[in-house]
Amino acid sequence: MRNIIAIAGLVIALAGCSTDGGGTTGAIDIGPGIRPIPGSITYRGQPRTKLTKSPIGSVVPHEFRNELGQRVEENYIIQPDRSLKLVSRRVYRDPFGFDD
Repeated sequence: MRNIIAIAGLVIALAGCSTDGGGTTGAIDIGPGIRPIPGSITYRGQPRTKLTKSPIGSVVPHEFRNELGQRVEENYIIQPDRSLKLVSRRVYRDPFGFDD
């Protein structure tokens, strides 16, 4: 009976672990087709100003805090029509609430 309780406790403890390997605590990487969230550059549509001096295909990084106070990093790519396409997002979640 003690072994079952010990194993159950170990399973619960390991369920909260992350193996992202990136050296960050609980970072989430999301693939193509990401929807903007509050704080994203394109949350309320494309920005009014066009990035005319940046080359097409270049990456535009953006960092902000979400509504929960977590650090969010996003990357955009400049499209041929000079619009921005959201291509990746990482949300840094710290189990103790300390993000840096």
